[in-house]
Amino acid sequence: MNRIVPLVLAVALFMENMDSTVISTSLPAIAADIGSSPIALKLALTAYLVSLAVFIPISGWMADRFGAKNVFRAAIVVFILGSIACAASNSLLAFVVSRSLQGIGGAMMTPIARLVLVRSTPRNELVGAMAWLTMPALIGPLLGPPVGGFITTYFTWHWIFLINVPIGIVGIWIATRYLPAVETLIQRPLDVTGFFLSGIAASGVVFGLSVVSLPALPTWVGISTLAVGIVSTVLYLLHARRTAAPLLALDLFRNQVFRASIIGGSVFRIGVGALPFLLPLMFQIGFGLTPFQSGLITFVSALGAMSMKLVTTWFYQRTGFRNSLMYGSVLAAALIAVNGFFTPATPYWLMVLLLLAGGFFRSLFFTGINALTYADVPNEQTSLATPISSVAQQVSIALGVALAGGILEVSTTIHGGPLQLSDFHIAFFIVAAVSGLACLWFWGLKPDAGAEVSGHRPFEKAAAPAE
Repeated sequence: MNRIVPLVLAVALFMENMDSTVISTSLPAIAADIGSSPIALKLALTAYLVSLAVFIPISGWMADRFGAKNVFRAAIVVFILGSIACAASNSLLAFVVSRSLQGIGGAMMTPIARLVLVRSTPRNELVGAMAWLTMPALIGPLLGPPVGGFITTYFTWHWIFLINVPIGIVGIWIATRYLPAVETLIQRPLDVTGFFLSGIAASGVVFGLSVVSLPALPTWVGISTLAVGIVSTVLYLLHARRTAAPLLALDLFRNQVFRASIIGGSVFRIGVGALPFLLPLMFQIGFGLTPFQSGLITFVSALGAMSMKLVTTWFYQRTGFRNSLMYGSVLAAALIAVNGFFTPATPYWLMVLLLLAGGFFRSLFFTGINALTYADVPNEQTSLATPISSVAQQVSIALGVALAGGILEVSTTIHGGPLQLSDFHIAFFIVAAVSGLACLWFWGLKPDAGAEVSGHRPFEKAAAPAE
């Protein structure tokens, strides 16, 4: 397998995924410097997510119209400009607008990177390539908080964004040199109505869930926005049925393999979306650790994710997608639930070992689910599958954070006091149970589902003795 292409793409995605979480520990310092409050500054986090939700649906059309490689490089440029604008911001409005600009670049980087990888990689090598591309999405959210805390403590918060400039320039250079231009440009009309409806739908849901779970605005604003997002989703579904070339091709859901990968993967991501929110809070509030100490412990999961790539191709070739994802989702969900048994008396070596295992199996699962998404999708339709997958990921992660925040809120309301360690334990058990439900969507798959991608041939093995 040519590892240059996935590594080039992974560098850019790592920059984006880490940046989306790196400012979480730096909000007080940024707020003090620009004359705002940390609560109000959460609007900047939400603005980034909204930009992603609005512009991800159009990424596939952009790739087909202007070329995936060209759009990928342009997205890095936009992300760099947004980073410079963030560092130069001196007011809340300027910072929110700058984060929105970053989000536009990020919205194009993630799905188009996956599109370039799928179109430039033979199907039988896709699992191994996805293993390299999956790591940034898992490592970035875990590495972001401790890195943000370190930079803010020993330098200034401005470097959180300025460091993206040299990384982005290097990314543009290596993308120009190493990324192939193998895609066939397809001229299809832009579904303008679909763009507006899908943008309002996705951003409404993501923004509404973000406000409800991490209130920076009154709760009624979040609920109202969520309602608008749901109504727009219904309107888009009606629109897509009577449009010849909809922006998001929902006809792909007629394929069982694609449907299982999107729905099953989204259900599982709800628990994973809650994890970076719950774990640092539990360590800091329940255990009394500093943000930097909790970040060092949670980073162990990233080490597990990195070790996954050593066995991914072999594992899926031996077990296939159906068994790996069905049983793997249950095991990975169980390792999320294990966090609900942690107490200050739990030996650190045991917590580290379990977090390491959790990172390994989550990464193994996501590598498989990302590859399965394209297993039965023809090459000419990959630009239609990519934005659907990316939108589903954003919405499910927002659901995970909202679910976790809602559980903590209900739990504290019931016992009428501040957050306790038991509140976090309850949250871990519930989100793990939700993630475990993902196995139901993989149970119905055929044993040889996605065999062209995984290389798993169960029927050939069974027929061998009869020959």
